[in-house]
Amino acid sequence: MKIALVSPYDWSVPGGVNSHCAHLRDQFKEAGHNVRIAAPASRRIDDPDFITIGKRPLSLPVSGSLARISLSLTLAPAVRRILAEEAFDVVHVHEPFMPMLPIHFLRYSEAVNVGTFHATREKSYFLYNWGKRHLRRWFRRLDGKIAVSNAASGFVEEYFPGYYNIISNGVDVTRFSADVKPLKQFQDGKLNIVFVGRPEKRKGLDYLLKAYQQVKAALPDVRLIIVGAGKFGRYERMARSRNLADVEFCGFVPDDELPRYYQAADVFCAPATGFESQGIVLLEAMAAGAPIVASNIEGYAGVFTHDVEGVLVLPADVDGLVEGLLDVLSSSGKRRKMAAQARKRAQAFAWPRVSQQVLSYYERLLHERRIAEGEQPAQVS
Repeated sequence: MKIALVSPYDWSVPGGVNSHCAHLRDQFKEAGHNVRIAAPASRRIDDPDFITIGKRPLSLPVSGSLARISLSLTLAPAVRRILAEEAFDVVHVHEPFMPMLPIHFLRYSEAVNVGTFHATREKSYFLYNWGKRHLRRWFRRLDGKIAVSNAASGFVEEYFPGYYNIISNGVDVTRFSADVKPLKQFQDGKLNIVFVGRPEKRKGLDYLLKAYQQVKAALPDVRLIIVGAGKFGRYERMARSRNLADVEFCGFVPDDELPRYYQAADVFCAPATGFESQGIVLLEAMAAGAPIVASNIEGYAGVFTHDVEGVLVLPADVDGLVEGLLDVLSSSGKRRKMAAQARKRAQAFAWPRVSQQVLSYYERLLHERRIAEGEQPAQVS
């Protein structure tokens, strides 16, 4: 198959959707398929599979984050040219209604069009409310629809009813496995709580810092390791004002170093308050064998089972976080059992398995297209 993977987001900036596309590309190529990635980019991308469409992405607030997308007036002719030159069998757009690149691909593509919906929101979404009538036109251009979780499908179905094939995000199990050595500076006998995420309010770091104050009082030999790109000044000031000891703000960590931080975790904490459709950090933590304490929000609750791979607590509940963290940190036996279960659970999200589910869906849709057009079904190679 010749496949286009389309992301609306600046490829120069790391993010969950872009990482998802990159992993699918790698798996598809390994299976012998011809794959191109199309996305805007603020910097030159040295990748023969990559097509830059939109060179000056803008930052727009979406769901508590800043999304870097292209609104360039040159997108439409560029998309038409690329579609004519490449003659894709499948065009797979991610976040189909995020302006404007995916919409242009849906408008002009005559291939089998597939859309993956990654996001969820707990409140009414202005873009879908405001543009539902217009977006319905592009929704009908989708031959197949994927949602990364029940939370994501439940959200989009409120506005655009239909069948959504649930195919989760994936994780590179080998990359985060137990063969990776944890960072030596964090192997000094202290118990490590690890947080990975951006400094956005919805990630719940303020609740974790408040909870850590109580956990530290109960277990003096505990440390909080905070990893993520962005400006954490507000949280650093909060830690200082509360005289919190052993809080490490590590900032941005290169991809090749990130698994070592997960391996240092005696417990991984994800205290997000909402807007999480699945939580890739949970998959990475489980692959590393880290027990989890996470908010009981829909996107997280579907990833692991309470009291098996970790503990679920009420969102925005400091006392609940304290109880959950102490429950896991106070028992080495419980941590070992949860770690083993977490590694086992992570296998369900391994990229080879996830990518094969996507390829099988493509093949089914191509088969249906041939039947609808009255052609003799052919074997997809």
